[in-house]
Amino acid sequence: MINVKNDDSVILGLKDGHDGAVALIVGDHLAFSIEAEKDNGLRFSSVTPDALLKIFQMVSKPVDIVAQSGWSRGLNSEGDAIGAGYSGLNKIISQTRSMFGQDITYFSSSHERSHLLCGYGLSPFPQGQPCYALLWEGYFGAFYRIDENVNITNLGVVLENPGDRFAFLYALADPTFNLGAGQIRLSDAGKLMALAAYGENSDIDEDARQIIATLIDKNTDFRKYHKHQFQNSIYYNIGLNDPRLASLAHHLSNAIFNLFRNFAQQIVFDDAPLLIVGGCGLNCDWNSKWKDTKLFSDVFIPPCTNDSGCAIGTAIDALLHTKGLAKITWSPYAGEPSHTDTDNTGIFIGEPYDIRRVARLLNEGCILGWVHGRYEMGPRALGNRSILAAPYPRENLIRLNKIKKREGFRPIAPICLEECMAEYFCPSNSSPFMLEFRKVISARIPAVTHIDNSARPQSINKSQNLRMHQLLSAYRDVSGIGVLCNTSLNFNGRGFINRLSDLYRFASEHELDGFVFEDKLFLNSDRHNENVK
Repeated sequence: MINVKNDDSVILGLKDGHDGAVALIVGDHLAFSIEAEKDNGLRFSSVTPDALLKIFQMVSKPVDIVAQSGWSRGLNSEGDAIGAGYSGLNKIISQTRSMFGQDITYFSSSHERSHLLCGYGLSPFPQGQPCYALLWEGYFGAFYRIDENVNITNLGVVLENPGDRFAFLYALADPTFNLGAGQIRLSDAGKLMALAAYGENSDIDEDARQIIATLIDKNTDFRKYHKHQFQNSIYYNIGLNDPRLASLAHHLSNAIFNLFRNFAQQIVFDDAPLLIVGGCGLNCDWNSKWKDTKLFSDVFIPPCTNDSGCAIGTAIDALLHTKGLAKITWSPYAGEPSHTDTDNTGIFIGEPYDIRRVARLLNEGCILGWVHGRYEMGPRALGNRSILAAPYPRENLIRLNKIKKREGFRPIAPICLEECMAEYFCPSNSSPFMLEFRKVISARIPAVTHIDNSARPQSINKSQNLRMHQLLSAYRDVSGIGVLCNTSLNFNGRGFINRLSDLYRFASEHELDGFVFEDKLFLNSDRHNENVK
């Protein structure tokens, strides 16, 4: 249950459509953010009745404001409006409605505003600090200015549909892709980002240059593009393992970023910080490049920069509209607590959690599931819903991708003690949300080193995640290395695992050596008998 003071307003934020989420702000604090796909739901799910029923059990006072992030019906942003609709900086609805037998305030602002207010409200910059904002995702591709009064001005559209244009290349090359014009698979952009690292800066052929020119032409309507229009290209259904695709992906990635950087150079007039929101904020290569430009005094990307943060954003917008506040306190571990819903763990035998034993098992080559506390908001596993392994040998990368049932070209992220970052990565400053690429400067962590000698590390300190910091410290004592492999704990095509029954099933089907679930370690019976103390 959530504790509520008498003078606290209670705002329930709702996000419709893919990456559906429900967030609760009490006073000026984010009490929770529950995502529809988490707890083993389908990836990119809309909010379900099951998710809503969970929410109803987590509040101890009637909700004062229901805040709905605007959306649209249909396949794109131009469909009939849901709430305040998809776009529009001045589209705000605030009215009294009767719900559950009482009058409450219904609030809605556009999807566009919900992204921007999420980034602004979660950022470390004080209210009143002017900020630039870059919103780039499946539809929006524009820069904004948020002034000292939290008024938002659009500084110019750079390119509509930047994220979908990027993902389109993966679809063009993939013989299995058969969706209609202007449609993409939501998971393809991240896969293309991984492939781009295999590319080179060498010259590309005329066919590739024409594809790039077409995809970054802001005067063309991307929603009319179908891959069959490119069937005469050598890249049409070329396959995902062809090195020519990797080089084209590398060049397309650079072309899109350069288009936005060149625009930013024209409109930036002071050293205010930059907020990055929208699904393209998950592109670690682009995030690192924005920091490298030195155009802004600082750069902030929230862990829920994709649509999963829009329920939070519209709740912050409602707080701004009613109280004049646009800043909240929050933790990235704002999801549900885990659920112990079974006593049956089959061949996995439980014993009390012992941090030194777990560290030794990882050092001996075990791959373990890990569930502790509340799950992370956003798509990155930040140490509470993870699969953990030693960062060596290189074969652990292969093993983990096989366990995850995903493409072999996908990298595995490192999780690192913050105080050890300089031993392994450059630059070595903190990276708490796993949203930037860093150069790997150590040969001791090959399983988390991508083909281009990069990694997207998460740094951990005591105040951020004490349990994971303790494990990494114990592992360093055993191995001499303050880094582990960290990949999300989920079935392929599903969100994070949150129940003991699902974790047991995953461990059985994917041949994990064991798993930690809160304060218990469960080991395969064979390994348990081998290592029993």
